Amino acid sequence: MVNKVNKNFLKSSHYIFDLKLCSIRIIDNSNFPWIILIPKRKSVTDITDLKKNDRNQLIEEIVYCSNIMKKVFKTSRLNVEKIGNIVPQLHIHIIARKKTDATWPLPVWVAKAKNYKKKELDFNISKIREVFSKKKR
Repeated sequence: MVNKVNKNFLKSSHYIFDLKLCSIRIIDNSNFPWIILIPKRKSVTDITDLKKNDRNQLIEEIVYCSNIMKKVFKTSRLNVEKIGNIVPQLHIHIIARKKTDATWPLPVWVAKAKNYKKKELDFNISKIREVFSKKKR
């Protein structure tokens, strides 16, 4: 069952790549390198709603994407979160953090989002896609 992406995500993020379970999108916030993983399943709002195989696949994809974010954005610090207070559709945030970023050590939500300039957005999307394309799953 394929799930439609919530309209809030369509407005605030851009498609990057599809994995076996999740669609990967970059959040349009140039303050932080930030992706979300959205499982392609209908009516799923929590990890506990997933079948066991999908839960296992989700963990694998979180680790896989986390390693890509570390490599692409040269950081050892990641915030990996499942919140869903505003958008109930199950999604996982993976945010590359550095001690020099806009809100360190506070959460990313304390800073007003700053949209990417088109050139920077295109560059980051292509950089991430390139690593996804090269890595074999």
